[in-house]
Amino acid sequence: MQAKETVFADLVQGRAQQFQVPLYQRTYSWTEKQLRQLWSDILEQAELIERGEKASTHFLGSVVLAPSPQNEATFPRWLVVDGQQRLTTLSLALAAIRDHIKDAEPDEAERIGEEYLVNKRKSGNDHFRLLPTQADRRQFAAHVRGPLAEQPADGSVAAAYSFFRRKLVETVGPTGPRDAFRIEQAITSRLTLVAVTAERGDNVHRIFESLNNTGLKLSQADLLRNYLFMRLSTHGERVYETYWLPLQDSLSNEELEQLMWLQQVLDGDDRVRRQDMYAAQQQRFERGEAGEPEIEAYIRELHRRAALFRRLLHPEEEPDVSVRAHLQRLDAWQAQVTYPALMLLLDRRERGEVDPSDTARAMSYVESFLVRRMICRVPTNNLNRVFQAMPGQLPLDVPVADGLRQLLSAENRFWPTDGELREKIRTAPFYQFGRWHQRKMVLQRLEESYGHPEPVDFAAAQLTIEHVMPQSPGDEWLRMLAEDTADGENAEDLHSRLQHTLGNLTLTAVNSELSNHPFERKQDLLQGSHLEMNQRIAATERWGTEEILARADELADRAIALWPAPLRGVGRAERSRDWQLAHQVLAALPHGTWTSYGDLAAFLGSGAQAVGNHLANTPGLVNAYRVLTSEGKVSDGFRWTPENEGGDVRTRLIADGVRFTVNGAADPARRLTSDELALLVAEDDDRADGEEAAQRTPAGQGEETRADRFFRQLATDDSPATVDAVRAIFARWEELGGWIGYGAGHVTTSAFLMLGEAGAPGRGIWPLTLYPGGGRGGTAEVVFQYLAAREPFTDPAPRAELLSRLNGLEGVDIPEGKLALRPNFRLSVLEKDHNSELLTETLSWFRDRWEERNS
Repeated sequence: MQAKETVFADLVQGRAQQFQVPLYQRTYSWTEKQLRQLWSDILEQAELIERGEKASTHFLGSVVLAPSPQNEATFPRWLVVDGQQRLTTLSLALAAIRDHIKDAEPDEAERIGEEYLVNKRKSGNDHFRLLPTQADRRQFAAHVRGPLAEQPADGSVAAAYSFFRRKLVETVGPTGPRDAFRIEQAITSRLTLVAVTAERGDNVHRIFESLNNTGLKLSQADLLRNYLFMRLSTHGERVYETYWLPLQDSLSNEELEQLMWLQQVLDGDDRVRRQDMYAAQQQRFERGEAGEPEIEAYIRELHRRAALFRRLLHPEEEPDVSVRAHLQRLDAWQAQVTYPALMLLLDRRERGEVDPSDTARAMSYVESFLVRRMICRVPTNNLNRVFQAMPGQLPLDVPVADGLRQLLSAENRFWPTDGELREKIRTAPFYQFGRWHQRKMVLQRLEESYGHPEPVDFAAAQLTIEHVMPQSPGDEWLRMLAEDTADGENAEDLHSRLQHTLGNLTLTAVNSELSNHPFERKQDLLQGSHLEMNQRIAATERWGTEEILARADELADRAIALWPAPLRGVGRAERSRDWQLAHQVLAALPHGTWTSYGDLAAFLGSGAQAVGNHLANTPGLVNAYRVLTSEGKVSDGFRWTPENEGGDVRTRLIADGVRFTVNGAADPARRLTSDELALLVAEDDDRADGEEAAQRTPAGQGEETRADRFFRQLATDDSPATVDAVRAIFARWEELGGWIGYGAGHVTTSAFLMLGEAGAPGRGIWPLTLYPGGGRGGTAEVVFQYLAAREPFTDPAPRAELLSRLNGLEGVDIPEGKLALRPNFRLSVLEKDHNSELLTETLSWFRDRWEERNS
């Protein structure tokens, strides 16, 4: 191979020649983000040209070329092994310049076309100096031939061309052709490329592979597509047009990669990882000495299964009503982990091995397996393995649906029984586990089970989850709970134990009206609800322990009927699994923190006495001594086990960083509540979905905006000085380049201090979430737990610096032990000017760290 530095003009100008993008290459995929960066680089070079500076150039990247099999001595043709995205983009930019100046400078416009875009004396496909892959060819050719009367509505090629036309109007204007020529010169002679040219006989496929190993990221689907069509030397065009192009049009690149992986799993490779999919499939072909017929058969099967896979992605395309309903619920659950099982079922049905009713029955087992595990708080970390292994483990001597149920009922699968489900519905803090849409779906299915003659349109109703007994109870609620206390439990502990259980939760569209009102007021509002479950709540005289548990039992009956149980006879150890969760969360207690028996009991859905007995009688238990009374004292009944003898408890706590007050109690600021304990072992982070919740969307005419609702709720519990200070912080954040996203909550809304693109989940980041007080004063939540998964804050050092900076605010003292959680501080501290200034400096520092990482 030969490599040399060149510019676009030297690469494409001169005699007639063509650069062909092979079939195996991905389609054109540059987004506006990449186009904006390129445009900025072009304008920078154009300004240098205007100032007469000749030395400066900008390195754009590499282009790897190889002789095309269609090469001719009089008409050289080159395969673009790598760099087609750059060449396509530069060609579209030049086409946009040509069309921009066409009316004012027709001769110059013609020159640009002939020098860079077309071979004037050639026809057909040979007319184009760059010939994209088939999927992009028609649209690219239309733009190269000349300006279109009507621009295509979509497509990356059309979007790129439109971007450059728009930017030329903004930058040059209609009467500034000289500026356009400087931009042309910048593109053709100031953007340098390294052209790597292979000789005939070089292994182009190996070159393509090696590019992925040297940092030019190609997906597993890109690599496998390259390999497949390199092997189809005689039938490539036909296979591409018949099977591959429709397949590529029906799925995104990421979806196509997932389908390729699923095909390997269905074909028996149940251990392949997605990131290893290409290498594994290549080895399978080479072990079997696959020729063109086998490669074509593989692509044909991929094409067939694509139609089935689309039904998982778009359940509305499924023709059978019962199967469609199950697919829609699993899609709403975001149960991508079940795709191997679902694809197996749809594949067997299409082959005639299972009928639609048994397909739906099998899917009901999958749904039940997920729902029961979520309600019973079974960790999800082994689900990938469970479902990926299913195609190879399915029994051959029983019907498919029965075999699937048998597999999921295996002892190591942890599919909760009816008894376990009933107990968890009564006691477990349902609101703290799973994701918000999963919790909502469970309540929705329970409401549907009543068979209301006029069922609710859940898609249009915009229902949210409501705590009947509120999360922030007023005096009337606490007085009622005090009537129900027993065995030394106080009203606050009872509230902590019951508030998040399923028996206390419902769905409503009037959260803001229900708010934290006494039960009598809520009764009136729930009575007007169209939901049957709300009608039944409204019919009770009071709402205390007995009523919440009675409703839990009723919902448990319905859940057992809705979601089938595992096969009988499977031995289960539900209680030991509970204690394993306790052991897990105690081992995760951060340095300098403690928790109480009541907090741990509320987290587990157990009782404080049962927790104390277990801690006292379990040898070798990590951090048992860091569980104290609610007052922060060592329990009178605490004893070290013989295996755990640790001396004076207070001395051990101090050594672990726990501070004590002058009264001898552990510092309450370092106590972890049941909610914070849940965060320590959370596998799903609801509030990390803030990019989806945070919106700039204005309300419709006459409606209250989310911003208005936030400040209205904030003003309810905080002083005007606090509200003004928050508005000032928001304004400064926007001056720093951030934006404010507002949550959809009605009872308590929220505000996110966002960086990144609005409406682009996964691309943004935020340091703080602000909440109105709900009766206790507004708070700013520091999202350390969420930041730990986002660069550059995956490194603990910048998170520790953020904590240090925030602790510089007077009145803020966040323990180091909460660096993995989501601690908060009162918004009222911002009333002090120096605190607002320090917070602004901290936010500026945060922005700079994020921009450095993304520059």
